[in-house]
Amino acid sequence: MAMLDLRSEAASRSVIVGDLARPVALDDVEAVATGAARVELHPDTLRRAAASDALITRLVAERRAIYGVTTGYGPLANNHVDPAQGALLQRKLVYHLASGVGAPLPPAQARAIVMARLVTLSQGLSAVRPELLEWLCACLNCGLAPIIPEKGTVGASGDLTPLAHMALAFMGEGAFWQGGASAPADAMLQAAGLRPVTLRHKEGLALVNGTSAMTGIATLNGVRARRLLRLSALLTVAYAEALGGHRAAWHSLGAVARPHAGQRRATALLWGLTENAPRLRQFAPIPARIAPAGDDGVAHTQELPQDAYSIRCAPQLLGAVDDMLVHHDRIVEIELSSVTDNPLVFAEEDTILHAGNFFGQHVSFASDSLNNAIIMLGVWSERQIARLTDATLNSGLPPFLQGNATGLNSGFMGAQVTASALVAELRAKSAPASIQSMPTNANNQDVVTMGTVAARRAGESLTDVSRILAIQAMCVAQAVELRRREDDRPFSVAAEELHFAVRHHSAFLNEDRPLSHDIETIAIDLLTGAMMGRIGRRSNELRERLEAF
Repeated sequence: MAMLDLRSEAASRSVIVGDLARPVALDDVEAVATGAARVELHPDTLRRAAASDALITRLVAERRAIYGVTTGYGPLANNHVDPAQGALLQRKLVYHLASGVGAPLPPAQARAIVMARLVTLSQGLSAVRPELLEWLCACLNCGLAPIIPEKGTVGASGDLTPLAHMALAFMGEGAFWQGGASAPADAMLQAAGLRPVTLRHKEGLALVNGTSAMTGIATLNGVRARRLLRLSALLTVAYAEALGGHRAAWHSLGAVARPHAGQRRATALLWGLTENAPRLRQFAPIPARIAPAGDDGVAHTQELPQDAYSIRCAPQLLGAVDDMLVHHDRIVEIELSSVTDNPLVFAEEDTILHAGNFFGQHVSFASDSLNNAIIMLGVWSERQIARLTDATLNSGLPPFLQGNATGLNSGFMGAQVTASALVAELRAKSAPASIQSMPTNANNQDVVTMGTVAARRAGESLTDVSRILAIQAMCVAQAVELRRREDDRPFSVAAEELHFAVRHHSAFLNEDRPLSHDIETIAIDLLTGAMMGRIGRRSNELRERLEAF
């Protein structure tokens, strides 16, 4: 999928890094990653960094045994290295770890990784010079994205391999993206007016030893998953209207009886979005009387009192995804503002702590959980597409939503198959990564987390689910117009705004045409926020309801 990774417009705001009273949020990271925001350092950041750097400088001068600073790495840490070799030791660390393979990560993910590393180093416990933090800010503000191979990390000492490729670019020996083009790092840095980084003391280790790759990717996943969830709610409303569904299942009493926080929020959203939706069967506290029975004591073929699960269970499904996303984002926000390298340098306590904060199990578990929720959104969407396009289930709409020369035209038949294929592939890739521990490093890393694999797979699932939702959005917009031809009853504001947003890229399907470009364009707009940005422009109330969910 051709992802829109860097926005062309100038950065409209600044994100402050290093303010311990105001942690960096997930949408801050995405804004920097896409070029919509610049980065600035909080003044206290440089003070903390200077104190940490001063402590490590003193201890190196005293020839203290500090892991990765005056010792070798991993199981080779029993070899002490003369401080005179310190800069070379840091450089060789990056060299031996820069062994990643596969396609490069998308530039937005790479920049999110740099941003995540900057945030953790700004806490002042990693013994990097203030100048290095300022350099990282300048790198981001110049629009540079290091080229990082997608594979090669087990998430054990954090993300050693991808972060080594990041550091290699910083040293002028890797490569960068900028504005959609790639080039060797030395040329890119020179063009940006930046000197390559020269590592000292613990700076190589501080750059590569931590969870910033999995965390950076997970920040984008959280922001983008929220967009998909909001669109799924809108699609469900319009889908229910197109099928003449019952509003009763979205009544607040259901959430009172089963008070999961996400279900409460989803119920409130769906009920609020359908306040003025005459195409839905309205809620009646007391059901109508049953019809008179025939000779056999049964009144046959009466109207169903409730809908299929793809309408009736919307608060439960969307609410469960919401709860999982809230959990994911809470984990990632904490991880983002954590210090995840080793050893930790506590200047105020005059302490060096050898520990394991680089172990990425929290993000790994959270990413796998989010992946399940994302895939279920895709399953939910595919089932709604299937019902809308099936003439035996769609309440009188034409087969595959094509009412013009049906048979000569096949409508959304092919697109429905694509949605099914995407769901099948998502399911095939759904095994959790977080339990796939694979001992490495001469059994020094005898348990690993696979956190970046989990985060990367969740990101891939987001891409495919965005395509499924794009297909559904096109189907729903088609159904809205087909229903309008039948009668003049209005649709809800939510359905109308959704229809408006879809028609920005995809016209009514009157005659068969290739739909691939429409699907991809809408999917990209959904992930980057452009589509959701169009929804609600004509209704402040709708926008506020969506932003609260």
